[in-house]
Order: sequence, then C-alpha cells, then structure tokens
Amino acid sequence: MILYYSPGACSQAPHIILHETGFDHDAKRVDLKSHTLEDGRSYYEVNPKGAVPALQLDSGEVLTENAVVLQYLGDRASFAEVLPPLGEFRRYRVLEMVNFITTELHKRFGFLFNPNATEEFKQFIITDLKKKLDYIDERLGHGPFLMGEDLTLPDAYLFVIVGWAEKMIGLDQWPNLRAFRERMMQRPSVRHVLRFEGLLQEEPAG
Repeated sequence: MILYYSPGACSQAPHIILHETGFDHDAKRVDLKSHTLEDGRSYYEVNPKGAVPALQLDSGEVLTENAVVLQYLGDRASFAEVLPPLGEFRRYRVLEMVNFITTELHKRFGFLFNPNATEEFKQFIITDLKKKLDYIDERLGHGPFLMGEDLTLPDAYLFVIVGWAEKMIGLDQWPNLRAFRERMMQRPSVRHVLRFEGLLQEEPAG
C-alpha cells in the first residue's frame, strides 16, 4: 500500500493507524499548494479531487476520503479493538464517532484554513466549533480514549483535529482534549509519524 499524505493534514490519521496496526506501506508526500509529488508528477493523476489522504492498494485501486480509508484499514487490522467486526454494536459506535469528526469538526476547520474566508466568517465558524469541541471534550472525559480503554479509529483522527484546535483556537477550555493529546503524543506510532512528517521537535539529550 501507498499512503499519499501532507504533513499535519488529516492524512496523519490513517498514517498513525498504519503504524498502530503494523501494515507494510510506503508514504509519499504531496505538496497541496502545487498538487505535485516529490518526483514532480501531478497528484491529480493519483486523486483527481486533489485532496489527501489517498491510499493506493496493491491492486492499483485508490481509496480516498478519510473516513473510508480509516474503515478500510480497520477492517483489515489484525486486532479487533481498532474497529470491532461486523455484528458487534460497538463497531457502529466507532464509525459514528469517525463520521462525527469528519462532518462536524473536520469540515468546519476547513473553512478556517481557507485564505479567502473573512475574519467575521471565521469567528462565526469558531463559535460553532466551540460547541462541537465542548461535546467531544465531555464525551472523551478522562479517557484514556474516546471508546474507553482501547485506541480505536477515531482517536487517530481526533488527535489531528485537536492539534489544529491547539494552534488556531487554544485548548484552555477543553482540559480533557489537552490531556488526550498529551497521552497520544507518548504513543510510538504517533511519535514516529510526527517525526516522519517533520513535525516533532525532539528534546535534546542531557
């Protein structure tokens, strides 16, 4: 498999899950401004929508849309905790949370990243976002994860979203989300991905 990603983008979620589950894969960086790959090819040849992530399978098929890519990986994981199997109601709770993050959180942050959005419009979005973050902070509680003791698909996605919130809004109002991000930062898979994407500043030894 090949994951097409951009540092710090939502593609970081499947990138983390790939390392959590131990899937053999390659990762290719996408410049989202020019929509090119590091070898100069147009990324539109991979994903005509131009967005990340895209997951190219060994068959040559390409999957897009974060929620679908995550579910594909979860269904093929060697352990059921990340996404429970068909027939278990908990599976739908996991997917429910993935879709909440996709539609209610991710899409709203997308407006904040738009350089053409006015400050007035951004403040409108932030006011609405805060209500959604209030809900997810309460839903998370003391965790350690969204669904309890086991890391599941939406945790990797939420980690990305909380990173965006920390930079663009701040986390003072959401102590559970802040603690969640700190816990996730200690996971080897997360640290590996952040290091790979050039986003982890290692503390000096000594």
